[in-house]
Amino acid sequence: MAQITVLVPDELAASLDAAAASEHRHRTDLIRQALEQYLEEYDDHTVAVERLQDPSDPVLDWNAVRNELLGSD
Repeated sequence: MAQITVLVPDELAASLDAAAASEHRHRTDLIRQALEQYLEEYDDHTVAVERLQDPSDPVLDWNAVRNELLGSD
């Protein structure tokens, strides 16, 4: 495993310690979990942006879609 050193504000460290104590876990475990979640969300965001910028992806008219789904005008 790689070791990373990070400086954080005292208030953030205190919040981290309180959360770790509350969950009976080490602060390292909470930091690792937070990084994993952040990177998963970052990957999801990257894919979403790529799809939004895809010129071959058709833009749908909301009213047409709504009418097709609901069968109303």
